[in-house]
Amino acid sequence: MDTRGSALSVIFVDCATDCDPGLVRTMTVEPAADTSKLATHHLDAAQLLALSKQLYGAMPRSSLLLTVGAGSLELREGFSEAVEKALPAAQAALEESVQRLLTDR
Repeated sequence: MDTRGSALSVIFVDCATDCDPGLVRTMTVEPAADTSKLATHHLDAAQLLALSKQLYGAMPRSSLLLTVGAGSLELREGFSEAVEKALPAAQAALEESVQRLLTDR
């Protein structure tokens, strides 16, 4: 059974470089308006939603993006101190988001 494109909800989890290290944010995501220049290795959440609509003719009803601010994207082992301290808050935000999406079904 092919279930691609049939999800009711999706949560994207990623790092963010446009905020302070360790800052946890959750926001709704809408599909990108322009998908003419997609580079599939570097898609953001909005572009992925638009691509889903193009490929499968469907999108999730609810789409969230949870980010944790990254201090650095340099190759290293482990997380920075700020990100490490933010992990419990990120976990709590993820759990809350999942519960909210399950309740909103």
